[in-house]
Amino acid sequence: MIRLENLTKVFMLEGHRHVVFENVTMEFRSGLSVALLGRNGAGKSTLLKMIAGNLAPTAGRIVSTGTISWPVGFAGSFHPELSGAQNTRFVARIYGVDTDELVRFVEKFAGLGQHFHLPFRSYSSGMRSRLAFGVSMGIPFDTYLVDEVTSVGDAAFKAKSSALFKARMQTAGAFVVSHSMRMVRDLCQAGVVLEGGKMTYYDDIEAAIAHHEANMLR
Repeated sequence: MIRLENLTKVFMLEGHRHVVFENVTMEFRSGLSVALLGRNGAGKSTLLKMIAGNLAPTAGRIVSTGTISWPVGFAGSFHPELSGAQNTRFVARIYGVDTDELVRFVEKFAGLGQHFHLPFRSYSSGMRSRLAFGVSMGIPFDTYLVDEVTSVGDAAFKAKSSALFKARMQTAGAFVVSHSMRMVRDLCQAGVVLEGGKMTYYDDIEAAIAHHEANMLR
C-alpha cells in the first residue's frame, strides 16, 4: 500500500512559485500497477522520485508498506570506478540479497559481455541502462517504479525487458511513466492523470487514457 497524505510539491523557478501538485490525498492498494499520465512537466517523474524517497515533499507525506524500488533503470548511483559486477555486488549487499545470485542474473540478462567486468565509467549510455535495468529487476521488490525503461536497447532487449517486467508484475505492483499508450495498456490496470497541480485517479486504465488524451488536445 502507498498513501499520499495532503501531498504538496512546489519548486521556485527564476523567482516564480511553480506548483507541481497541491494538497493531494490518495491511496493505492498493494499489487496494483498504476500509470502516471500527463504532459511534460506535469510532475510524473517528480512523483516517482518522491515515492522512492529521493525527493522530499514541500508539505504532507507519503506512507508505504512493503519494499519500493528506486526508479527502474536509473544508473545515477553506480560508482564510476567500479565494474558492473562490483556495482551489482554492492547493491546486493545494501538490499540484503544473495550477491552471487544477483551477479549471475544481471550478467546474463544485461548481455554486456566482457564489459560487465570493466569500469562503469567506460560504458555507453545504453550499456548503463541495460545494467541498471538488470539490477533493478533482479531484486524482488513489492512495488517497482518505472520511467520509460523498456525504451532502452534494441528490439530484442526491449522484448526481453517487457517480458521480465510482466513476470515481476505477477507478484508486485508498479507506478509506470510512459508516453506510449500501448505500453500503458499492456502493463497497467489503473491510472492517475496529473494536470494543473491536481491528480485524478481512475480504476479503469482506458478512462485515464481518455482523460489524458483529451488534455493533450487542448
